[in-house]
Amino acid sequence: MAVNLSKGGRIDLQKTVPNLKRVRVGISWNENKFNTGGAYDIDVSAFGLVHNAAGEAKLKSEEYFVFYNQLATPNKEIVHSGDNRTGTGSGDDETLTIDVAAAMSVLDEISFVITIHDAITKKQNFGQIQSARVNVYNDEDGSLIAQYNLEETFSNETALQLGSLYKNPEGHIAFKAVGQGFNVGLAEFVQGYGGQVA
Repeated sequence: MAVNLSKGGRIDLQKTVPNLKRVRVGISWNENKFNTGGAYDIDVSAFGLVHNAAGEAKLKSEEYFVFYNQLATPNKEIVHSGDNRTGTGSGDDETLTIDVAAAMSVLDEISFVITIHDAITKKQNFGQIQSARVNVYNDEDGSLIAQYNLEETFSNETALQLGSLYKNPEGHIAFKAVGQGFNVGLAEFVQGYGGQVA
């Protein structure tokens, strides 16, 4: 049975699923039926991070920023399903698949972020989006390991850090539900993690 996480909750994925090889993180959302913000283009990104001596999480390199224009890391440790511009229909809108051993041999953490494309220009925010959810699966058999439903109201935020995969003190891959809102765009997230904006 899948574990339902709340904000700040954590789960040791490799203890829950011994010999876990691949994780699939699915993200879904729906537009609020009463919104007046026009068409929404929500983008899912993954940041492959390493921790420096001060414990700060920084992008390993530009090649470990996975988003709609760069759908995989160099050795396909992280693979993006591609851009879904509508969020319509049931099920996950966008997914990221992670090769556990390969990813965690070079990374300390993978942060999952969603942003609204051109949010400032279109005067859009996550208060106009509902039912945002993160599903974490065993990609080998498709079984759902954990789920995080964002219950908070993000009335002004234009970006959300949904959660992170990380190495816990036992060296296992674990998932943390973050649910933190920010009033920034994707470029500011890249800069915040020490990357460069093209």
